[in-house]
Amino acid sequence: MIGERGPGWGIDWGTPGEIPATARCAASDAEAAKIFAEFRRSGQPASPVVLTGGDLARTLGVEAPLHPEPLAGRAGVKMHVDVGAALVDGRLHWFVAHLVARKSWWRGRLLLAANASFLGSWNAAPRSHPGDGRLDVFDTNPPLRVRLAARQRLLSGSHVPHPRITQRRVTASQHDLNPGLDIRLDGVKVGRARSLSLRVEPGALEVWIPSDVGSQS
Repeated sequence: MIGERGPGWGIDWGTPGEIPATARCAASDAEAAKIFAEFRRSGQPASPVVLTGGDLARTLGVEAPLHPEPLAGRAGVKMHVDVGAALVDGRLHWFVAHLVARKSWWRGRLLLAANASFLGSWNAAPRSHPGDGRLDVFDTNPPLRVRLAARQRLLSGSHVPHPRITQRRVTASQHDLNPGLDIRLDGVKVGRARSLSLRVEPGALEVWIPSDVGSQS
C-alpha cells in the first residue's frame, strides 16, 4: 500500500482492524472534506471516513474506485491523516488532498498546497505524505515553454525539483495573491481571493482503506 515516494513513505503506516459501523464513505476528496467540515463546525470529533475514491485514496493505495457498500465490519487499515485548513480572504475552509490557486494552467501564477501526492492523473506532489504533519507548497509563474515541459513530466512526478518552482514543506504559511487567484479545494472552486493563510491539522481525520483494495470498478 505504501510506496517509496518521499520522507516517511518507506515505513509501515496504518493499523489493521475492522471498519467501524460509524464510518462514513467518501467517494471523493471533496466528500471527505465535507464530512470533516460538518463535524468541525459542530464542535464534535469527526466520524471515521472510508475512502473509496479520490486523490487522497489513490495516494494511500486505492488504485481504482471501490464499491461503497457494504463496508462496516470488513477488514481494513486505519490511518490518521492530516487535514489542511485554509483561511481564504477571511473564510475558513478545510481540504484533505490539495488546494490549487490559479487563473489558468497556462499563464499567471500557480500555487499548490498538497496533502496528497496525486492531483487527478498527475503525480503533482511526489514527496507529499498525508501523515507527516506538513503541507507541500509549490509556487511558480514560469514561461509557457517551462509549463509545457513540466506537463510531460507530471504523470511520473519528475517535474520537480525545478529552479522555476519554489517548493516548501510547511506547518503554516501565508500568501499574498493580489490581484487575486481562483481557489479550488479538493477540486471544488470556492471563489477568487487576494489573501491565503494555510496551516496543517496533524492526524485530524481517521480514515479507513478496505484491505482488499485491488482494482475494483
